[in-house]
Amino acid sequence: MEMHIKAFLNKISLVASVIATLILVSILLHPPETCIPHYTPHNALKFPRSTCDSHHHPRPFSTPEKKNHRLWSTSAWLKKVKSYSQVFTDARKFSPTHSSVSFSLLSNTSKTLCLLAGAGQEVMALQHIGVSDVTAIDLVDSPPLVSRADPYYLPFFDDAFDFAFSAQFDTVLFPSRFVAEIERTVRIGGFCLFLVEECTNKEVREIVGLFKRGKFVGSDKLIVSGSKMTRIAVRITNSTAY
Repeated sequence: MEMHIKAFLNKISLVASVIATLILVSILLHPPETCIPHYTPHNALKFPRSTCDSHHHPRPFSTPEKKNHRLWSTSAWLKKVKSYSQVFTDARKFSPTHSSVSFSLLSNTSKTLCLLAGAGQEVMALQHIGVSDVTAIDLVDSPPLVSRADPYYLPFFDDAFDFAFSAQFDTVLFPSRFVAEIERTVRIGGFCLFLVEECTNKEVREIVGLFKRGKFVGSDKLIVSGSKMTRIAVRITNSTAY
């Protein structure tokens, strides 16, 4: 009796194995609609119209150029570029508040560094006013305008730039280190320009006091993209900031 039961169970096991094999083969030949295949013709990522039907013509993915074109065409982008363009135009002949003296912080030939440049509106603004030699960095790159680099350990030689700019000084975690790297990479006689949230004269002095080789040029208040800001200019020198 036990031999008959054992033989019966073996037959059931064999039948189950055959059925399972047939189901597996069927799935491989006819994948379900919920699967997501790897579909990369011509070494580029493409997305078929359905997740499994590779016979449909793929929808081409959006290139970085197309994404940038859409971003650079938005009103918010254009408004910010326009605001930065005015900031840099004023820097050509910077006249601090309550001062009759003007300073040329920037020219078309200035080798310029933009720190924490975000998506790159300030880079485009500089290019629009004729400054072509612009290097921009941030913790996350935004090609083709901004490259990734650590602002606290800049990958540039000493005295590499004539002009440095940042509109994000308020957000830096290590202000002293940030300023020290600017002083290292901007040549003697070059300028640094910060845009910060509107602040008092005392706060301006505290920012300038971070410079070991910087001489305070002046500050003023202005509106940038609808926000009240303070603009602070410092010249890199051999002397101690005051």
